Amino acid sequence: MFIHKIDEEVSLKLIELQDAERVFELTDQSRNYLKNWLPWLDVTNNVEDTKNFIRGCLKGHAENKSLNTVILYHGEIVGAASFNSINWSNKTAYIGYWLGEAYQGNGIMTKVAKALTDYAFHHLHLNKVEIRAAEGNQKSRSIPERLGFVNEGRIRQAEWLYDHYVDHIVYGVLANEWGENSL
Repeated sequence: MFIHKIDEEVSLKLIELQDAERVFELTDQSRNYLKNWLPWLDVTNNVEDTKNFIRGCLKGHAENKSLNTVILYHGEIVGAASFNSINWSNKTAYIGYWLGEAYQGNGIMTKVAKALTDYAFHHLHLNKVEIRAAEGNQKSRSIPERLGFVNEGRIRQAEWLYDHYVDHIVYGVLANEWGENSL
C-alpha cells in the first residue's frame, strides 16, 4: 500500500474501497462548494458511486497509469489528490486535487502538491508535472504559482461545468527547474 508522510499533520494514502464512506461523506458535505469547479458532483450521489470511482482508481494504479490518494490531515480523510494520469512515453504526470470546504486555508494542498511533484521527479523519474485549473479558480491556481510552476497558457473552453464552459490555465514545471523554484 502507498502511504507518504509529508509532515506531522499531512499524509497521502492510496485510496481504497474502505475509504468510500468517508470520501462520499466529505463530498456530500462540500457538494455546493466543490460544484463551483468540479464536474463530477451530479454523478456522485451515493456511496456506491464513490466505490465505483475508487474501483477505477485502483485499476488505473494497477495498470501504472495513475495514482489516486486520499489526503489525511491529523489522520482524517479531508480530500483527494492524484496523478490523474501518468504519460510514461513523455514522462509527464498530471496532478488533480480537491479538499473539503472545512479544511481550506490550512496550507494542506500546497504541501500535497509539493509532495506529489517531489515524488514524480525523485521516485518516478519523470520530466514534467502539470497542474490545470479553471481560469476563475484562484485558490487552485495559487498552488502551482506558489510552488514555482510556469503558466504555460490557456486551453479555451476546456471543461463543461454543468451549464457553461470554463477555460483552463495550464501550469508546468520540469525536473531540472524543480530544485531551483520549489519552496
